[in-house]
Amino acid sequence: MTHKIVFLDRESVDANVRAPNFPHDYVEYQSTWTPDEIVERLKDADIALINKVPMRADVLKQLPKLKLIAVAATGTDVVDKAQAKAQGVTISNIRGYAFNTVPEHVIGLIFALRRAIVPYANSVKRGDWNKSQQFCYFDYPIYDVAGSTLGIVGYGALGKSIGKRAEALGMKILPYDVFPQDGLVDFETVLTQSDVITIHVPLTPDTKNMFGAEQFRKMKNSAILINTARGGLVDEPALLEALKSGEIGGAGFDVVAQEPPKDGNILCDADLPNLIVTPHVAWASKQAMQILADQLIDNVENFVAGKPTNVVE
Repeated sequence: MTHKIVFLDRESVDANVRAPNFPHDYVEYQSTWTPDEIVERLKDADIALINKVPMRADVLKQLPKLKLIAVAATGTDVVDKAQAKAQGVTISNIRGYAFNTVPEHVIGLIFALRRAIVPYANSVKRGDWNKSQQFCYFDYPIYDVAGSTLGIVGYGALGKSIGKRAEALGMKILPYDVFPQDGLVDFETVLTQSDVITIHVPLTPDTKNMFGAEQFRKMKNSAILINTARGGLVDEPALLEALKSGEIGGAGFDVVAQEPPKDGNILCDADLPNLIVTPHVAWASKQAMQILADQLIDNVENFVAGKPTNVVE
């Protein structure tokens, strides 16, 4: 049997994607977004490779030949899981590939925000240093990373990896998770005692907007919020207001609610010295992307061999 494999958003994975080890026809598209495009391109496929292409119920119902959706990411919120299950479509994802790249991005954001690196660098470009009466100036507060407290919301593999790095830098960690394990604190403690909070939970109906106005009021005025998980976890208008009012000290975001933000986004458009937004690249070191690409094809090969791996229920 020859399998028909279609990669709908190949440009989202900047790595070598090897050919599977079984008879197949392979087609790739650099990007695919509209429902009509998705259906047309997958109409004869039994295996779909996607990263962020939305596979909603109305689309899946038009694809009776589809047997596997291999997601080139850990998060699978782009797939309607209930409809996939109803049609007997298996979903696989990528796990354990971002053990360096995401933690390093988080640590980078912590340093950049705690030490006000970006606003000071921008102020030099504006000529502020040229006009200074002294050899330096203190327009933006600088806080040490060592001795500060890091709250980790979501203490799985990534959370633990970040925690180890933070402790090596002299930070105290306050881990929180809904799954019981030793050493956890409650969410309230994370909010009230952390100097930095980093989020590492999936986006579900229960976690949507888990950070909003109520949570920001409980945080320290100097606290920083880091989000490299999913944009929908944070109420963006409430965050922007908290940043502008000084209710919290800063934010570093690698994700926003709608990606790409083709119609604009209030965080991307804001010009604030205490806000850094990067374009969902925390996962994207060269090394991590190659691990991801290899595991993506591993998942496909294992599915065809009758031993599916990394199955998402």
